[in-house]
Amino acid sequence: MSTLEKAGTFELGDRTVKRLGYGAMQLAGKGVFGPPKERDAAIAVLRAAIEAGVDHIDTSDFYGPHVTNQIIREALHPYPDNLTIVTKVSAKRGPNGEWLPAMSPAELTSAVHDNLRNLGLDVIDVVNLRSMYDVHGPAEGPLEEQLTALAELQQKGLIRHIGLSNVTAKQVADGRKITDIVCVQNMYNVAHRDDDGLIDQLAQDGTAYVPFFPLGGFSPLQSTTLNDVAASLNATPMQVALAWLLRRSPNILLIPGTSSVGHLKENLAAAELTLPAEALAQLDTIAA
Repeated sequence: MSTLEKAGTFELGDRTVKRLGYGAMQLAGKGVFGPPKERDAAIAVLRAAIEAGVDHIDTSDFYGPHVTNQIIREALHPYPDNLTIVTKVSAKRGPNGEWLPAMSPAELTSAVHDNLRNLGLDVIDVVNLRSMYDVHGPAEGPLEEQLTALAELQQKGLIRHIGLSNVTAKQVADGRKITDIVCVQNMYNVAHRDDDGLIDQLAQDGTAYVPFFPLGGFSPLQSTTLNDVAASLNATPMQVALAWLLRRSPNILLIPGTSSVGHLKENLAAAELTLPAEALAQLDTIAA
């Protein structure tokens, strides 16, 4: 059994994927804006991920913008048959890298076509609609118009499945009245556990939950408890944080990102890590 197979699999739309995937956000430049310093290194980490058995890549055309998807295409196209590519829409970048809402049906349609073109695809496996009512976190607001626009693109054969990102439990419930929702992608990690209830509900429904910023995001997780647990297990704090997420619920799919092959291998090795009961009890105190 390979390292990634030890973490198990879960359903993502009509595909079964390994629970440890790869998030492509860090392939762009600083602040997820502009090109990377070393394009060859970005290509190398993507190829290393596929060679290691990763079969789920998360991306977006507003990373860069366009840069990340173009690098994915250069590195991996034609894509392996078992590779599931997930993107997200509803944002755009300002001239200085600002994150701006782009939630109109016309903007969403344009974004889907941008993703198709830059990835070199005829159809995208999953498109996540990211709510932009608040850039920094979930905020209530209607998503009917946006989901209807994506559902129309799905009917045209440009999208296989639709997911939601940066959303509340109510938005998930409301969204399901419009179209099937195959995954929810929100911020969640060992220190940020606002979605505990939502994760459990989605697990009961057989729906994937994909935490973004599983390692803290732009400000990496800082916790003495996490460091102590990692030291006791001869692992890195980030490996422990990923292993905790794998243990948290079987419907959690991980997409840690990196621009380093060495760091990629370290992340994937989290699938080998077993957390004893006392370690789990310690880690559960971090968010309290």
